[in-house]
Amino acid sequence: MSRLLRAALRLSLIAVVLAPAAAPAADAIRVIDPWARATVPGQKVGGVYMEIVSPRDARLVGVFSPAAGAAEVHSMTMDGGTMRMRAVEALDLPAGTPVKLAPGGYHVMLFDLRKPLVAGETVPLTLVIEETGKRAHKITVSAIVRASGHDGQQ
Repeated sequence: MSRLLRAALRLSLIAVVLAPAAAPAADAIRVIDPWARATVPGQKVGGVYMEIVSPRDARLVGVFSPAAGAAEVHSMTMDGGTMRMRAVEALDLPAGTPVKLAPGGYHVMLFDLRKPLVAGETVPLTLVIEETGKRAHKITVSAIVRASGHDGQQ
């Protein structure tokens, strides 16, 4: 077998072996523009916002952050003229549909902040995503802290 043919065969084999490893990247859940609102000294809670797009039906079932004692997914709804905030056990992520976590709607609440969230710094988060028929897996996210009043709404 000629050197050229052997080299071509090796390259083809490498491509076949590496292709499955590269495929999930295009098929991955995307977290877009994660950010947190800056807090003031002494404030013990904070909010984190983002957009999540899953290529398959999935659910956001948990969130953790070393920046806080606890983290939960919350919803905000109007109830008889009063805005109510409630923890949700899971947030549906329908296949191909962007799900926004934004001020006034779904969001991540951070409780017992270990220190203030300062504009320009980042907040590490771990999102726990459960896909239909599969085990839950974790996605690590870094949310940039934005100054209060710059809530990303247009």
